[in-house]
Amino acid sequence: MTERIPAPRARARGAHSGRPKADQSALDDDATLHAMGYPRKLTRRFQAFDNFAISFTIINIISGIFSSFGFGMNAGGPRILVFGWIGVSVMVLFVGAAMAEVASAYPTSGALYFSAGKLAKKHKGAWSWYTGWLNFVGQVGGTAATGYAAATFIQAFVALQWPSYRPTAHQTVLITALIIVLQGLANTYTVQLVAVLNRISVWWLLVGLVVIVTALVAVPDHHRPASFITHFANNTGFTSGLYGGMLGLLVTSWTFTGFDGSFHMSEETVQATVNAPKGITRSIAYSAVTGLILMLALVYSIGDYDSVASASAPPVQILIDALGLGTAKALLLIVIGAMLFCGLANLTSNTRQIFAFSRDGAMPGSRWWHSVSPRTRTPVKAVWLAVACSLALVLPGWWSHTAFTAIVSVNVVGLFLAYAVPILLRLRLGAEFQAGPWHLGRWGRPVGVVAVTWIALSSVLFMLPQASPITVDSFNYAPIALAAVLLVATVWWFTTARRHFQGPVSYGGPDEVAAMDLI
Repeated sequence: MTERIPAPRARARGAHSGRPKADQSALDDDATLHAMGYPRKLTRRFQAFDNFAISFTIINIISGIFSSFGFGMNAGGPRILVFGWIGVSVMVLFVGAAMAEVASAYPTSGALYFSAGKLAKKHKGAWSWYTGWLNFVGQVGGTAATGYAAATFIQAFVALQWPSYRPTAHQTVLITALIIVLQGLANTYTVQLVAVLNRISVWWLLVGLVVIVTALVAVPDHHRPASFITHFANNTGFTSGLYGGMLGLLVTSWTFTGFDGSFHMSEETVQATVNAPKGITRSIAYSAVTGLILMLALVYSIGDYDSVASASAPPVQILIDALGLGTAKALLLIVIGAMLFCGLANLTSNTRQIFAFSRDGAMPGSRWWHSVSPRTRTPVKAVWLAVACSLALVLPGWWSHTAFTAIVSVNVVGLFLAYAVPILLRLRLGAEFQAGPWHLGRWGRPVGVVAVTWIALSSVLFMLPQASPITVDSFNYAPIALAAVLLVATVWWFTTARRHFQGPVSYGGPDEVAAMDLI
């Protein structure tokens, strides 16, 4: 397949060399898509900044850090929060660079599962199948978890504003459901609206970061001394400080998920073979730097360590102690807004994965889910399937927070395992790999090795116990949730799927699929 890509690109350039640059880019994008066997159904409205914005918003350093900071205070403390952030950010950048190289070669909405099917030498259907379902479940879990976090922080704000308010599990589930439905409505309309909202989200994050950091630096009378970043705390219940500190690395790993969003938006991005990989790597790099600044601001503003660490929402307690209740409530609105933007972008990425997976016949009712609205040029039915699946994951929280946590805990593990598969297959392919315009050259293999190794290590960490003593409430259900997903995918594969799903399909040669273009 990869050998066919240069031909249509060359024909487009030769036949239309006099066209304006924007038109030429569109021709090259379409030629690349046609060479991979797909007609153009989605509108290319995403520029380079828009593609970057989708991943930067999903990573969302404000949402990620505020959601997991308390866990880090008890699993390693400032030493792991700061230096763990730096180390893990570098490792994730290796993962992103390796993924970006694959994205440049296969710029489709199918992203991970499509490239897995094309890079595998044998059993292409199976590689594609498992990658697609891990990606799907991981993204649905991400939408549910982000909505749940936003609902939790909304209730924290309400409780600060009206002290008589008492959050309940039922209220959290209802607010989460409302958030996800509203995000579904936003994704129902044109991709141009989604692009505009994602541009706004980038500035919301950056301006919000500046406001929060400036307030934490300028307002408090006292800050922790410079040496405080070496402070170590292990309140996990485990006697091993090394183990407790390793668990603290998960704070950064939890934050850096979803950067495959740039990959999934390839078919809606101009000059996708370059802009999609740039979107992946830039979103990680910029998040690493801005996240470190926010992390340092929070760490140096901690007052009484034990009381903050034991608070229901430690970052909120830091804001209250350092800035006062009124300012803390105002800044909490910035955090809530960031979480809402994060969920919106995550749902967009999830929808495109469903669209592409269904286009290749890998989902029940595929004919429905890969259809595109003739009015908005968006996969509206896929949007609402993603909404329904996310709501299904949220629903167990009505009865048990532990059950909900067990379901969404597969979010990070599922996503990173899906990230690892095409990178691993690209390594196995060696010199046979046909790189796109954006590539790592001779560094491709070492970067890929580091990426796969880190994913393996971090995935093990995510499945280990995270608190002691181990009880029904503190047990880490991620291995069980992941095993359940893999079991269902395996039974489904061997009973029916392997007979009709052979991996990414081709709708014909470049000229044939060009005639099928809807726009």
